[in-house]
Amino acid sequence: MRLSSKSRYAVTSLLDLVMHSDQGPVSLADISLRQGISLSYLEQLFAKMRRNKLVVSTRGPGGGYSLGSSPQNVCIADVINAVDENIRVTNKDIEPGSPYFEPCLTELLWEELSDQIHEYLTTISLADMMENDEVKELSRNHDLRQSPQNL
Repeated sequence: MRLSSKSRYAVTSLLDLVMHSDQGPVSLADISLRQGISLSYLEQLFAKMRRNKLVVSTRGPGGGYSLGSSPQNVCIADVINAVDENIRVTNKDIEPGSPYFEPCLTELLWEELSDQIHEYLTTISLADMMENDEVKELSRNHDLRQSPQNL
């Protein structure tokens, strides 16, 4: 199973937002610089996350995005679901419901594995991720690379 770039970027950008929100709303331009994600791509992802109430936007000078809830209340599965991603393990490209779909002998196995992955991702919050030492270190490294004296 491979998570799509849309899902990975959504989780990464939202985690970056939370880790930098101590001084107010965070601009997508700042996230883009720190994480190396295209600004236009972030705009698309954040529009979906805003519609799903994961983030709120603030307009004007000093504006940007803030988390719509506390980091403890936002799980990784929420973020992936907000950007319309379907976490499925499958052995084929044709999805159930398609007229060309034919179930295989292992279909139930893949469905149960997909359910287990989704369940696991509901147990990890953004707050949990923020407490991870490796995540903290990576965030510090990204911040150092993007500080004004290094640009």
